[in-house]
Amino acid sequence: MAATLKDIAEKAGVSTATVSRVLNHDMSLSVTKNTRDTIILIAKQLNYKKTNKKASNNFQRRLALVQWYSEEKEQDDLYYMMIREGIEQRSQQQKFDVVRIFHNNIDDIKNYINGIIAVGKFSEKQVKSLTNITNKIVFIDDDQFQAGYDCVLTDFALGVKRVIDFFNQQHISDIGILYGEEKTTDEKRKIADPRFDAFKQIMTENNTFNPAYCFKGDFTKDSGYDQMKQAIQQLGDRLPHAFFISSDPMAAGALQALQEANIKVPERVSIFSFNNSSLASFVNPELSSVAVSTKMMGGTAVDLLIDQITNKEHTPARIELDTKLVARRSTR
Repeated sequence: MAATLKDIAEKAGVSTATVSRVLNHDMSLSVTKNTRDTIILIAKQLNYKKTNKKASNNFQRRLALVQWYSEEKEQDDLYYMMIREGIEQRSQQQKFDVVRIFHNNIDDIKNYINGIIAVGKFSEKQVKSLTNITNKIVFIDDDQFQAGYDCVLTDFALGVKRVIDFFNQQHISDIGILYGEEKTTDEKRKIADPRFDAFKQIMTENNTFNPAYCFKGDFTKDSGYDQMKQAIQQLGDRLPHAFFISSDPMAAGALQALQEANIKVPERVSIFSFNNSSLASFVNPELSSVAVSTKMMGGTAVDLLIDQITNKEHTPARIELDTKLVARRSTR
């Protein structure tokens, strides 16, 4: 009886998807050289023969995961890493290989694929480049629904409202915000922060919006640090008693600036962050944060893509996932 990918995987102590990607020379797979060599050696020992995919009804299914972040930047912002993990876990369950493409380098998509999951923000030109490869595309964290594509999003507005309500229940109405602005990798499209838009609308309706309490940067720790230092210097004793901050890395930087200025958290300033990545638990005090269903976003995108591939009656969908508040020591 001919050896199978499962036979090799069991001897090597890895998944069948990993074996398949190694034997198909997928260099985007993050495994050690020793693991690659072990898999190849076991395949030779078992006299494994690849099947002719054109002649087989059980050909390997493959999707391209196109991320707008570089691999290095993903390490600094765990939000997109957690989405990727959700995609990979669901893909393995559905017996799909995943080809990882970082920083929107779509020219790296050389092998046959069944579809694309695009994670991040993309310009009209970049979307067109993706559709030149395949019309089976799902976008995560980018609302391309009006252009006719499936997309999986987070309900930012409801999450922000819950944070404001949380502070209001503590009788805190002077709330500031640190938020970000981004551009696509080709700089053809500027992306406003939907959290700021929601914050401004809700605070305006409450007659508590103060533009002097709003500070714009990007979503990095350094930016959060710089924005909070600016707030401290400009506002002095008028510094708000609470801040909503658009990402955990920004909140970590802001927390550092407050500590350097001997401003106590949460006694003088409470902080509520967004994303609830593992970083929120690693700083001191631990950050209260809005939990986003990142892994579910990834899994949902895989399910949508499979429906595109298998269902002739598929209709584009815009799926918006809920959030929840996780209160920790950075708030009272």
